[in-house]
Amino acid sequence: MFKKLHSEFKIPIRFHFLFWTVYFVFNFLRFASINNDYWYSLKSNLIEFPLNIIITYFTIYFLIPRFILKKKYVQFFLLFSISLTLFYLVRTGLNYILVTENIWPEAQGNQEPFTLIHFVELIIGTIYVIALVSAIKLTYDWVNEKRKNEALLKIQLETELNFLKTQIQPHFFFNTLNNLYALVIKNSPNAANVVLKLSEIMQYILYEVKEPRISLMKSINYLYSYLELEKLRYGDRVKSEISIDGNIDDVEIPPLLFLPFIENCFKHGTHHQEEIKVNIDFVVKDNFLYFTVVNNFIEQNDLGIKHGIGIENVRRRLELLYGNKFSLKTKSKMNTYTVNLKLPLHEN
Repeated sequence: MFKKLHSEFKIPIRFHFLFWTVYFVFNFLRFASINNDYWYSLKSNLIEFPLNIIITYFTIYFLIPRFILKKKYVQFFLLFSISLTLFYLVRTGLNYILVTENIWPEAQGNQEPFTLIHFVELIIGTIYVIALVSAIKLTYDWVNEKRKNEALLKIQLETELNFLKTQIQPHFFFNTLNNLYALVIKNSPNAANVVLKLSEIMQYILYEVKEPRISLMKSINYLYSYLELEKLRYGDRVKSEISIDGNIDDVEIPPLLFLPFIENCFKHGTHHQEEIKVNIDFVVKDNFLYFTVVNNFIEQNDLGIKHGIGIENVRRRLELLYGNKFSLKTKSKMNTYTVNLKLPLHEN
Protein backbone atom coordinates (compact mmCIF):
# COMPACT_ATOMS: atom_id res chain seq x y z
CA MET A 1 0.00 0.00 0.00
CA PHE A 2 2.75 2.47 0.95
CA LYS A 3 4.75 1.60 -2.18
CA LYS A 4 1.65 2.27 -4.24
CA LEU A 5 1.18 5.65 -2.59
CA HIS A 6 4.84 6.52 -3.15
CA SER A 7 4.68 5.65 -6.85
CA GLU A 8 1.46 7.62 -7.33
CA PHE A 9 3.07 10.84 -6.13
CA LYS A 10 6.15 10.77 -8.37
CA ILE A 11 6.20 13.34 -11.16
CA PRO A 12 5.31 11.46 -14.39
CA ILE A 13 7.90 11.45 -17.18
CA ARG A 14 5.46 13.11 -19.56
CA PHE A 15 5.40 16.22 -17.37
CA HIS A 16 9.21 16.45 -17.48
CA PHE A 17 9.12 16.09 -21.24
CA LEU A 18 6.37 18.68 -21.58
CA PHE A 19 8.18 21.27 -19.44
CA TRP A 20 11.51 20.97 -21.24
CA THR A 21 9.83 21.05 -24.64
CA VAL A 22 8.05 24.30 -23.74
CA TYR A 23 11.27 25.69 -22.29
CA PHE A 24 13.27 24.86 -25.43
CA VAL A 25 10.70 26.38 -27.80
CA PHE A 26 10.41 29.51 -25.65
CA ASN A 27 14.18 29.97 -25.45
CA PHE A 28 14.62 29.28 -29.15
CA LEU A 29 12.04 31.88 -30.17
CA ARG A 30 13.24 34.42 -27.59
CA PHE A 31 16.88 34.41 -28.71
CA ALA A 32 15.96 34.19 -32.39
CA SER A 33 13.81 37.31 -32.12
CA ILE A 34 16.65 39.32 -30.64
CA ASN A 35 18.95 39.05 -33.69
CA ASN A 36 16.44 37.67 -36.14
CA ASP A 37 18.76 34.68 -36.52
CA TYR A 38 16.80 31.45 -36.10
CA TRP A 39 19.63 29.20 -37.24
CA TYR A 40 22.03 30.54 -34.61
CA SER A 41 19.35 30.33 -31.90
CA LEU A 42 18.58 26.72 -32.81
CA LYS A 43 22.25 25.61 -32.72
CA SER A 44 23.10 27.44 -29.50
CA ASN A 45 19.99 26.15 -27.72
CA LEU A 46 20.72 22.60 -28.83
CA ILE A 47 24.02 22.92 -26.95
CA GLU A 48 22.65 24.73 -23.91
CA PHE A 49 19.43 22.71 -23.60
CA PRO A 50 20.89 19.32 -22.46
CA LEU A 51 23.40 21.08 -20.18
CA ASN A 52 20.57 22.94 -18.46
CA ILE A 53 18.73 19.66 -17.91
CA ILE A 54 21.84 18.06 -16.40
CA ILE A 55 22.69 20.86 -13.97
CA THR A 56 19.04 21.35 -12.99
CA TYR A 57 18.45 17.71 -12.12
CA PHE A 58 21.87 17.44 -10.48
CA THR A 59 20.91 20.33 -8.19
CA ILE A 60 17.35 19.21 -7.45
CA TYR A 61 17.85 15.47 -7.06
CA PHE A 62 21.37 15.35 -5.68
CA LEU A 63 22.62 18.58 -4.10
CA ILE A 64 19.41 19.67 -2.39
CA PRO A 65 18.53 16.25 -0.81
CA ARG A 66 22.16 15.52 0.15
CA PHE A 67 23.06 18.91 1.58
CA ILE A 68 20.22 21.47 1.91
CA LEU A 69 17.80 19.01 3.54
CA LYS A 70 20.59 17.87 5.87
CA LYS A 71 21.54 21.48 6.68
CA LYS A 72 24.99 21.19 5.10
CA TYR A 73 24.77 24.63 3.54
CA VAL A 74 28.50 25.31 3.08
CA GLN A 75 29.04 22.06 1.18
CA PHE A 76 25.98 22.81 -0.94
CA PHE A 77 27.10 26.27 -2.00
CA LEU A 78 30.62 25.03 -2.68
CA LEU A 79 29.46 22.19 -4.94
CA PHE A 80 26.77 24.34 -6.52
CA SER A 81 29.34 27.01 -7.40
CA ILE A 82 31.65 24.39 -8.88
CA SER A 83 28.83 22.90 -10.96
CA LEU A 84 27.84 26.37 -12.25
CA THR A 85 31.43 27.10 -13.23
CA LEU A 86 31.74 23.78 -15.06
CA PHE A 87 28.44 24.44 -16.79
CA TYR A 88 29.68 27.83 -17.97
CA LEU A 89 33.01 26.48 -19.23
CA VAL A 90 31.45 23.55 -21.12
CA ARG A 91 28.57 25.54 -22.52
CA THR A 92 30.73 28.49 -23.63
CA GLY A 93 33.47 26.25 -25.00
CA LEU A 94 31.09 24.15 -27.08
CA ASN A 95 29.26 27.21 -28.33
CA TYR A 96 32.56 28.84 -29.29
CA ILE A 97 33.82 25.74 -31.12
CA LEU A 98 30.64 24.46 -32.72
CA VAL A 99 28.46 27.52 -33.28
CA THR A 100 30.24 30.88 -33.51
CA GLU A 101 33.22 32.76 -32.20
CA ASN A 102 30.94 35.71 -31.58
CA ILE A 103 29.89 34.06 -28.36
CA TRP A 104 27.42 36.73 -27.27
CA PRO A 105 25.76 38.25 -30.35
CA GLU A 106 22.73 39.48 -28.44
CA ALA A 107 24.96 41.92 -26.47
CA GLN A 108 26.09 45.24 -27.89
CA GLY A 109 29.44 44.97 -29.65
CA ASN A 110 31.55 41.90 -30.17
CA GLN A 111 31.83 40.35 -26.74
CA GLU A 112 34.75 38.11 -25.96
CA PRO A 113 34.12 34.72 -24.34
CA PHE A 114 35.16 33.82 -20.81
CA THR A 115 34.76 37.34 -19.43
CA LEU A 116 33.33 38.16 -16.02
CA ILE A 117 30.28 39.97 -17.39
CA HIS A 118 29.51 37.09 -19.73
CA PHE A 119 29.95 34.60 -16.90
CA VAL A 120 27.59 36.54 -14.61
CA GLU A 121 24.97 36.96 -17.35
CA LEU A 122 24.98 33.29 -18.27
CA ILE A 123 24.99 32.04 -14.67
CA ILE A 124 22.04 34.28 -13.73
CA GLY A 125 20.04 32.73 -16.57
CA THR A 126 21.01 29.23 -15.44
CA ILE A 127 20.07 29.94 -11.82
CA TYR A 128 16.74 31.27 -13.08
CA VAL A 129 16.02 27.96 -14.81
CA ILE A 130 17.08 25.94 -11.74
CA ALA A 131 14.96 28.13 -9.46
CA LEU A 132 11.92 27.83 -11.74
CA VAL A 133 12.14 24.04 -11.93
CA SER A 134 12.81 23.81 -8.18
CA ALA A 135 9.74 25.93 -7.43
CA ILE A 136 7.60 23.73 -9.67
CA LYS A 137 8.92 20.55 -8.07
CA LEU A 138 8.58 21.86 -4.50
CA THR A 139 5.00 22.96 -5.19
CA TYR A 140 4.20 19.60 -6.77
CA ASP A 141 5.82 17.75 -3.86
CA TRP A 142 3.95 19.85 -1.29
CA VAL A 143 0.57 19.27 -2.92
CA ASN A 144 1.15 15.55 -3.29
CA GLU A 145 2.65 15.18 0.18
CA LYS A 146 -0.57 16.70 1.47
CA ARG A 147 -2.55 14.19 -0.61
CA LYS A 148 -0.37 11.35 0.62
CA ASN A 149 -0.83 12.37 4.26
CA GLU A 150 -4.59 12.52 3.73
CA ALA A 151 -4.51 9.07 2.10
CA LEU A 152 -2.42 7.66 4.94
CA LEU A 153 -4.75 9.24 7.49
CA LYS A 154 -7.72 7.65 5.73
CA ILE A 155 -5.97 4.24 5.84
CA GLN A 156 -5.20 4.76 9.53
CA LEU A 157 -8.80 5.68 10.32
CA GLU A 158 -10.16 2.73 8.33
CA THR A 159 -7.74 0.43 10.16
CA GLU A 160 -8.85 1.79 13.52
CA LEU A 161 -12.52 1.48 12.59
CA ASN A 162 -12.03 -2.12 11.50
CA PHE A 163 -10.21 -2.82 14.75
CA LEU A 164 -13.04 -1.31 16.78
CA LYS A 165 -15.61 -3.42 14.90
CA THR A 166 -13.59 -6.59 15.48
CA GLN A 167 -13.53 -5.71 19.18
CA ILE A 168 -17.32 -5.62 19.26
CA GLN A 169 -17.70 -9.06 17.67
CA PRO A 170 -15.99 -11.18 20.37
CA HIS A 171 -17.47 -8.85 22.98
CA PHE A 172 -20.98 -9.63 21.76
CA PHE A 173 -20.40 -13.37 21.33
CA PHE A 174 -18.83 -13.60 24.78
CA ASN A 175 -21.94 -12.14 26.41
CA THR A 176 -24.35 -14.24 24.34
CA LEU A 177 -22.46 -17.48 24.96
CA ASN A 178 -22.54 -16.74 28.67
CA ASN A 179 -26.31 -16.45 28.40
CA LEU A 180 -26.47 -19.74 26.49
CA TYR A 181 -24.25 -21.44 29.05
CA ALA A 182 -26.58 -20.36 31.86
CA LEU A 183 -29.57 -21.86 30.01
CA VAL A 184 -27.76 -25.14 29.33
CA ILE A 185 -26.81 -25.46 33.01
CA LYS A 186 -30.49 -25.12 33.89
CA ASN A 187 -31.47 -27.62 31.16
CA SER A 188 -33.74 -24.92 29.80
CA PRO A 189 -35.72 -25.83 26.64
CA ASN A 190 -35.00 -22.30 25.45
CA ALA A 191 -31.35 -23.17 24.82
CA ALA A 192 -32.13 -24.49 21.31
CA ASN A 193 -34.04 -21.32 20.43
CA VAL A 194 -31.11 -19.24 21.66
CA VAL A 195 -28.84 -21.09 19.25
CA LEU A 196 -31.23 -20.29 16.35
CA LYS A 197 -31.47 -16.62 17.26
CA LEU A 198 -27.72 -16.46 17.77
CA SER A 199 -27.18 -17.83 14.25
CA GLU A 200 -29.33 -14.99 12.85
CA ILE A 201 -27.27 -12.38 14.64
CA MET A 202 -24.04 -14.11 13.64
CA GLN A 203 -25.00 -13.46 10.03
CA TYR A 204 -25.25 -9.77 10.88
CA ILE A 205 -22.02 -9.71 12.88
CA LEU A 206 -19.92 -11.69 10.42
CA TYR A 207 -21.21 -10.40 7.08
CA GLU A 208 -23.03 -7.09 7.39
CA VAL A 209 -20.23 -5.65 9.52
CA LYS A 210 -17.94 -5.72 6.47
CA GLU A 211 -20.02 -3.00 4.83
CA PRO A 212 -19.32 0.64 5.77
CA ARG A 213 -23.06 1.36 6.04
CA ILE A 214 -26.22 -0.70 6.23
CA SER A 215 -29.89 0.27 6.16
CA LEU A 216 -31.40 1.45 9.43
CA MET A 217 -34.30 -0.96 8.96
CA LYS A 218 -31.94 -3.92 8.80
CA SER A 219 -30.17 -2.75 11.94
CA ILE A 220 -33.51 -2.42 13.76
CA ASN A 221 -34.48 -5.95 12.69
CA TYR A 222 -31.33 -7.31 14.30
CA LEU A 223 -32.14 -5.40 17.48
CA TYR A 224 -35.47 -7.25 17.49
CA SER A 225 -33.56 -10.53 17.19
CA TYR A 226 -31.29 -9.59 20.07
CA LEU A 227 -34.25 -8.66 22.27
CA GLU A 228 -35.84 -12.01 21.42
CA LEU A 229 -32.64 -13.66 22.62
CA GLU A 230 -32.90 -11.90 25.95
CA LYS A 231 -36.59 -12.80 26.23
CA LEU A 232 -35.67 -16.45 25.79
CA ARG A 233 -33.27 -16.03 28.68
CA TYR A 234 -35.40 -13.94 31.05
CA GLY A 235 -38.88 -14.89 29.86
CA ASP A 236 -41.82 -12.59 30.49
CA ARG A 237 -39.71 -10.38 32.74
CA VAL A 238 -38.49 -8.53 29.64
CA LYS A 239 -40.82 -5.71 28.56
CA SER A 240 -39.40 -4.11 25.43
CA GLU A 241 -40.75 -1.69 22.88
CA ILE A 242 -39.28 -0.20 19.71
CA SER A 243 -40.91 2.88 18.19
CA ILE A 244 -40.09 4.56 14.87
CA ASP A 245 -41.02 8.10 13.89
CA GLY A 246 -40.22 9.49 10.44
CA ASN A 247 -39.19 8.01 7.12
CA ILE A 248 -36.32 5.54 7.59
CA ASP A 249 -36.49 3.88 4.16
CA ASP A 250 -33.35 5.53 2.79
CA VAL A 251 -31.46 5.98 6.05
CA GLU A 252 -28.14 4.14 6.31
CA ILE A 253 -25.88 3.89 9.35
CA PRO A 254 -22.61 2.21 10.30
CA PRO A 255 -23.11 -1.42 11.37
CA LEU A 256 -23.02 -2.52 15.02
CA LEU A 257 -23.79 0.99 16.19
CA PHE A 258 -26.80 0.40 18.48
CA LEU A 259 -26.20 -3.15 19.69
CA PRO A 260 -23.80 -2.22 22.56
CA PHE A 261 -26.42 0.16 24.01
CA ILE A 262 -29.05 -2.59 24.00
CA GLU A 263 -26.60 -5.08 25.53
CA ASN A 264 -25.96 -2.56 28.25
CA CYS A 265 -29.63 -2.64 29.24
CA PHE A 266 -29.22 -6.23 30.48
CA LYS A 267 -26.15 -5.68 32.64
CA HIS A 268 -27.64 -3.60 35.45
CA GLY A 269 -28.89 -5.88 38.17
CA THR A 270 -31.24 -7.82 35.94
CA HIS A 271 -31.15 -10.88 38.21
CA HIS A 272 -32.84 -8.89 40.97
CA GLN A 273 -35.45 -7.10 38.86
CA GLU A 274 -39.01 -8.29 38.60
CA GLU A 275 -39.30 -6.51 35.26
CA ILE A 276 -36.62 -5.52 32.76
CA LYS A 277 -37.97 -2.56 30.83
CA VAL A 278 -36.30 -1.45 27.61
CA ASN A 279 -37.79 1.34 25.49
CA ILE A 280 -36.09 2.18 22.20
CA ASP A 281 -37.02 5.16 20.01
CA PHE A 282 -35.85 6.06 16.51
CA VAL A 283 -36.76 9.50 15.15
CA VAL A 284 -35.73 10.87 11.75
CA LYS A 285 -36.11 14.64 11.60
CA ASP A 286 -34.35 17.57 9.87
CA ASN A 287 -31.56 15.41 8.40
CA PHE A 288 -30.77 13.91 11.79
CA LEU A 289 -31.38 10.53 13.38
CA TYR A 290 -32.34 10.58 17.05
CA PHE A 291 -31.83 7.33 18.96
CA THR A 292 -33.00 6.96 22.56
CA VAL A 293 -32.80 3.97 24.89
CA VAL A 294 -34.33 3.97 28.36
CA ASN A 295 -33.99 0.99 30.70
CA ASN A 296 -34.54 0.41 34.38
CA PHE A 297 -31.97 -1.00 36.79
CA ILE A 298 -31.44 -1.53 40.51
CA GLU A 299 -28.76 0.96 41.46
CA GLN A 300 -27.51 -0.64 44.65
CA ASN A 301 -26.97 -3.97 42.90
CA ASP A 302 -25.21 -2.31 39.96
CA LEU A 303 -22.15 -1.19 41.90
CA GLY A 304 -18.97 -2.84 40.73
CA ILE A 305 -20.43 -4.14 37.47
CA LYS A 306 -17.95 -3.96 34.60
CA HIS A 307 -19.44 -2.13 31.67
CA GLY A 308 -16.80 -3.40 29.24
CA ILE A 309 -15.66 -1.80 26.01
CA GLY A 310 -19.03 -1.45 24.29
CA ILE A 311 -20.08 2.17 24.78
CA GLU A 312 -16.60 3.68 24.72
CA ASN A 313 -15.97 1.68 21.57
CA VAL A 314 -19.07 3.18 19.95
CA ARG A 315 -18.09 6.68 21.05
CA ARG A 316 -14.68 6.32 19.42
CA ARG A 317 -16.23 5.05 16.18
CA LEU A 318 -18.62 8.00 16.17
CA GLU A 319 -15.72 10.42 16.62
CA LEU A 320 -13.90 8.89 13.66
CA LEU A 321 -16.98 8.82 11.44
CA TYR A 322 -18.77 12.03 12.37
CA GLY A 323 -16.15 14.25 14.01
CA ASN A 324 -17.94 16.76 16.24
CA LYS A 325 -21.24 16.51 14.37
CA PHE A 326 -22.80 13.91 16.65
CA SER A 327 -24.07 14.02 20.21
CA LEU A 328 -23.98 11.11 22.68
CA LYS A 329 -25.28 11.66 26.19
CA THR A 330 -26.02 9.19 28.97
CA LYS A 331 -27.93 9.85 32.17
CA SER A 332 -28.60 7.77 35.26
CA LYS A 333 -31.43 8.95 37.51
CA MET A 334 -33.80 7.21 39.90
CA ASN A 335 -32.99 3.67 38.77
CA THR A 336 -33.40 4.66 35.11
CA TYR A 337 -30.58 4.76 32.60
CA THR A 338 -31.02 6.84 29.44
CA VAL A 339 -28.94 7.07 26.27
CA ASN A 340 -29.53 9.89 23.80
CA LEU A 341 -27.71 9.74 20.48
CA LYS A 342 -28.03 12.33 17.71
CA LEU A 343 -26.49 11.56 14.32
CA PRO A 344 -26.39 13.49 11.04
CA LEU A 345 -27.69 11.40 8.17
CA HIS A 346 -24.31 11.80 6.42
CA GLU A 347 -20.83 11.04 7.75
CA ASN A 348 -17.86 13.45 7.44
